[in-house]
Amino acid sequence: MGRETTLIIFRYLTREILQTMAAVAGVLLLVIMGSRFIRYFANAAEGEIPLDILGTLMLFHLPGFLELILPLSFFLGILLAYGQLYLNSEITVLVACGTSPNRLLQVSLVPATLVAVLVGLCSLWLTPAGALHNEVMLEEQRSQLDFSALTPGRFQDFGGGRTAYTEALSDDEQEMREVFISERQRRSDGTPSTVVTRAAAGYQTVDADTGSRFLVLSDGQRYSVEPGRAQAERLEFGTYAVRLSRAMERPDLEDPEYATTPALAADDAPAARAQLQWRLGLPVMVFILTLLAMPLSRVNPRQGRFAKLLPAIFLYVAYLSLLLAALDGIAQGGWPAGLGMWPIHAAFLAVGLAMTLHAQRKGMSG
Repeated sequence: MGRETTLIIFRYLTREILQTMAAVAGVLLLVIMGSRFIRYFANAAEGEIPLDILGTLMLFHLPGFLELILPLSFFLGILLAYGQLYLNSEITVLVACGTSPNRLLQVSLVPATLVAVLVGLCSLWLTPAGALHNEVMLEEQRSQLDFSALTPGRFQDFGGGRTAYTEALSDDEQEMREVFISERQRRSDGTPSTVVTRAAAGYQTVDADTGSRFLVLSDGQRYSVEPGRAQAERLEFGTYAVRLSRAMERPDLEDPEYATTPALAADDAPAARAQLQWRLGLPVMVFILTLLAMPLSRVNPRQGRFAKLLPAIFLYVAYLSLLLAALDGIAQGGWPAGLGMWPIHAAFLAVGLAMTLHAQRKGMSG
């Protein structure tokens, strides 16, 4: 077979694999990002995060999604693309024209290398950087003055029977004007009461020690009313602080998940070594999945291109689940850090080699 013909076959097979992979990756990415966006949007609707940072949060989550989606989509891309070629008897023609099974594997390893580089770029650099960026951004939103939770002209429920309202914000958006707060409380004797507070101005602040958020009001009145009583207690004040929310659990920004890869390599802690092996193993996983996909893509025309799709997905889920279990086991000290995840990769590599040899003995066009 001439060099020009070989190049045409290479470009044709590569195009088929990458086009199928792109379609699968697009669907998976849409589903996963849609789910995460809905979660963030619900948090924004409850006033926990500003609406205008949703796009940034999703953008920096993208590498974390891609490092898991790309290996799976490439795996399924080979299965579906080669499965269609088997149904159309194109693989039979290629083998008859002198294209050996090993040559087909070599062709598949070229786009696999491209995908592995992208996955490695995400897992070793972009994903930890993006995760750290998002956690820092969310932490800043928890600690800074967040007026998105008190939109002018809107009653905002803070939970615990508290409802707050502000008429307007100052020009620099650092002070609220004409503030109203309604609270349901219980006195020391258990009697329920409703406390209504009005003030000319107010601002939000966070206690540095406790992390609780307070609304500091000035020049107002506070009314306390008990159900069934025609009287109310009235209190005038110059300054009054109302706690809007208690401290939230702060993320541990020292977690190995957010550490850079060089920092993990210099850290001997089990959690750091587990995270490093996870990051290094994802690009390796692409090549092993390629080896597994080649024999699995071989289908009989009477079976259809999806005949082995379900077993292939089960194989991928088992592979990924074992890696995740090893990640947790190494971090918790229940699995030897020196041994790490490499036996799992070696086991699936052996399975792929055995399946490939078995398929070659049967004949790739059989």
